[in-house]
Amino acid sequence: SDRQQVSLSGFAGDLQTLLPTSVYRVSVVVVVKLKLTDSGFHSRFASFLQVFFTNPRYILYIHLVINDIIMLALFLVLQVISYVVFTLNVSFCIVLLIIAVSSNLNNPLTLAAMALECYLAVCFPLRYSQVCTVRRTYFVMGAVWFLSMLTILPDVFVLVATNPAEFFSSSLFCLWANVFTDPALAKKKEVSNIAYLVIVWLSIFYAYFRILFAAQAASANARKARNTVLLHGFQLLLCMLSYVHSISIQGLSSLFPNDALAIRYVISVLIQILPRLISPVLYGLRDKMFREYLQKTLLPLRKTKP
Repeated sequence: SDRQQVSLSGFAGDLQTLLPTSVYRVSVVVVVKLKLTDSGFHSRFASFLQVFFTNPRYILYIHLVINDIIMLALFLVLQVISYVVFTLNVSFCIVLLIIAVSSNLNNPLTLAAMALECYLAVCFPLRYSQVCTVRRTYFVMGAVWFLSMLTILPDVFVLVATNPAEFFSSSLFCLWANVFTDPALAKKKEVSNIAYLVIVWLSIFYAYFRILFAAQAASANARKARNTVLLHGFQLLLCMLSYVHSISIQGLSSLFPNDALAIRYVISVLIQILPRLISPVLYGLRDKMFREYLQKTLLPLRKTKP
C-alpha cells in the first residue's frame, strides 16, 4: 500500500543516514583488533584454540556460538533486504530460509547434546574419555545439522513439485508463510518443532535428574554439572521465544497497523537477537576456563595502556 511504501522509504532513508556511522564504528573496532596482533596475543590465542578444540564440551559450545552467529547474520540480512528492497527473488529467499531454519533448530539440539555431555562426565567419569572423543563430537555436530535439514528439505521438494518454474523466478516478501503456502507444510512444521522440543526437554530433564542423584554424594563437580544443565534449560527457554515470533508480530500488527514495520523490527530484536546474545555470554562467563583465558588475554592489554 501507499502507507507501507512511505514507511519503507522513510526507513531506507534512516538506514542510509545510519550506515556511515555504523561503518565508522566497525572500522574503529577493526583497527583496535589489529592492534592486538602482537606475539603475546598470538601465543595466548593459540593456546586458547588448542584447549577449546580438543575438549568436546567446548567444541559443542563453539558450535552453539557459531550457529547463533549464522542465525543472527541471516536474520539481519533478511531484515535489511526486506525493509530496503521489500521483495526478494523466491529462489534466493528459499536458500536463505533453509539456512536460517536449520540454524534455528540447531540451537536446541546442540543444547541437548551439551546436557548429555555433562551427564556422561559426571555419571561415567572413567569411561568419559572413551565415549566423548573429538571425532564423535564432530559426528554429533554433523547429526545435528542433518536432523535440522531433514525438517525443511522435504518441504522444498514439495514446493518444487507443486509450483511452476515461473514461481521461482518471481519476487515476494521473504517470509516462510509467503513461500510455503501449503497448509499441510505449515502443520508439518508445527509437528516437527514440537517433536524436537519434546526430545530436547526429555534429554535435559533426564540429564538433570541423573546428575541430581549423583550430586547427593556431595561432589562439587556433580553440583556444578547440575547447575550447568539448569543453565541449558534456561538457554532452551530463551531459544523457544522464537516460536512466538510470528504470533507476536501478527497480534500487535493487527492492533497497531500503522506501526507494522516498527513492531516487526522491535519484536525481532527482543525475541531473535537478544536471547542469542545473552545465552552464550551467560554460559561463557560462568565457566572457569573461559574466565581464566579472558583474564590472561585482557589484563595484559589493560596494563599496556598509557
